[in-house]
Amino acid sequence: MHSAANHQKDLSSISVIVGMSGGVDSSVAAYLLKQQGYAVAGLFMKNWDEDDGTEYCTAVADLADAQATCDALNIPLHCANFAAEYWDNVFEHFLTEYRRLRTPNPDILCNREIKFRQFVDYAQTLGADFIATGHYVKRIDQPERVIIEKGIDANKDQTYFLQAVPKPQLEKCLFPLGDWLKSDVRKLATDLGLKNHRKKDSTGICFIGERRFADFLRTYITDQPGPITDPEGRILGTHRGLHYYTIGQRQGINIGGKAGRPESPWYVAAKHQRDNRLEVTQDERALHSGWLHAVDVNWLEDIALPLRCQAKVRYRQQDQHCRVERACNNRLLVHFDEPQRAVAEGQYIAFYDNEQLLGGGCIDLCPRPQTTTPFSEPTTYV
Repeated sequence: MHSAANHQKDLSSISVIVGMSGGVDSSVAAYLLKQQGYAVAGLFMKNWDEDDGTEYCTAVADLADAQATCDALNIPLHCANFAAEYWDNVFEHFLTEYRRLRTPNPDILCNREIKFRQFVDYAQTLGADFIATGHYVKRIDQPERVIIEKGIDANKDQTYFLQAVPKPQLEKCLFPLGDWLKSDVRKLATDLGLKNHRKKDSTGICFIGERRFADFLRTYITDQPGPITDPEGRILGTHRGLHYYTIGQRQGINIGGKAGRPESPWYVAAKHQRDNRLEVTQDERALHSGWLHAVDVNWLEDIALPLRCQAKVRYRQQDQHCRVERACNNRLLVHFDEPQRAVAEGQYIAFYDNEQLLGGGCIDLCPRPQTTTPFSEPTTYV
């Protein structure tokens, strides 16, 4: 693929294939690149087979929208089926993490394994110099390096989801929407008369669609009901299976008011695999963590540790100041200036230097205040 330095040359000789989802963001991204003079084509990726339940999959409608956009922009549309790769590299991991009672983030894995690996490789076979997506992310080209920064629309910035993508892959991608507000993207799509200008943003996990999450998981993981207890081990009710719950969850616990207890809500505090017990609390302080371990770390810059930076442990969270240092077994130890609420193992932490994305890693251990139950998790890790 061409280097970033080639951007200043005749863009008509540079081939860019845009990942076309059928949504408004990728449609406007393709339009902007064509207006800039690139040789643009689209690629629609099918990442999930509808055999699992056609009524929940929007792939057919999304493909029709992508084709309509490409027709309107007079650019070709290619199609590729990455369902097998998605199953092997994203969905199997998703199920494994839930069986381990963790909370995975398949969107981050999909970016790393599919959109910025399979897509890049496939685009190269088509002769592309770059790929492009509708992510709200800024690419800053500097001599001998590419920097990834937050998009200017704080409500849509998607750098968090790119933290696990290796830097060489990100260098092959253009992000036309980094300097755009979502409202302006929709306005432009409306002015262009694009069919999908009012299409709702996709939410949730693609392979689940509109069905209930619990119904989907039940297809692959057997329910194992067990007791719900307070931190002292007193039984309050019965859970459906520990994999349905995540730390900090308030809705769906279904234990209601209890005699002699405050009227304040209950939250999931811990999942104890040894005795299949869900621990809940009314004390939100029990949900806070001052530090965590991260593994499978991906740096986008040459980093010297220890490091003072900012981090997010979930999408759209405000940046949190922290100190990052090395720990044993290729882990990172992250100390937060302020304790963080409801950090879930299996999720991801992204690191920032103000606007710049530095990288990220998978949250592997998150201690919480000690409880009094026999099988409570330790608050220290050696």
